[in-house]
Amino acid sequence: MIDAERRLLANALRDPDNQHFVLLSDSCVPLYKFDYIYNYLMFTNISYVDCFYDPGPHGNGRYSEHMLPEVEMKDFRKGAQWFSLKRQHALIVLADNLYYSKFRDYCKPGLEGKNCIADEHYLPTFFNMVDPGGIANWSVTHVDWSERKWHPKLYRSQDVTYDLLKNITSIDLSIHVTSDEKKEVQIQPCLWNGITRPCYLFARKFHKETIDDLLQLFSNYTAL
Repeated sequence: MIDAERRLLANALRDPDNQHFVLLSDSCVPLYKFDYIYNYLMFTNISYVDCFYDPGPHGNGRYSEHMLPEVEMKDFRKGAQWFSLKRQHALIVLADNLYYSKFRDYCKPGLEGKNCIADEHYLPTFFNMVDPGGIANWSVTHVDWSERKWHPKLYRSQDVTYDLLKNITSIDLSIHVTSDEKKEVQIQPCLWNGITRPCYLFARKFHKETIDDLLQLFSNYTAL
């Protein structure tokens, strides 16, 4: 997955006019008009990489000591893969081989009896080490993990309502919950250049059957 993301960035970086890079999937939808999203990303001074400290089994429990000395457990972080990177950050991701190789070799499902998922740890850990002040520590793509399954909630046609979109676009706090017994809740405001703004520009996972409902809803949703 990390290799695929790096190849996408490498191709996008070939165009010098591309200044911000957003990872999206076919199940992602925009929550605002183009101009709002463009200005939100282009006029910020940070990248939006989800990153938090999780001492539990699904966080630091996935760490391997084989990553030493370059990556210490205290620097190991977790986050969603749905990044949004400014050009300078995309460049240093491609330039990195040292930290990348550690995750390539020692962050794999089943390795040492652990279930390390590289796309949940590489970028959060990398930026926590090289430029912690340059990232927001949350993703601009909303995902609903409330069902507590291996995969997030899949929105079907009956789920697509005005209230759903209104609820997502009203969120202005980033919330992380650790996977240890304490289930510590970590909350921070979503700040855009020091101003509290909605956290999310995109949302997923929307089933392909929702396309007509979304188009009809967006056409009548004047707030977007």
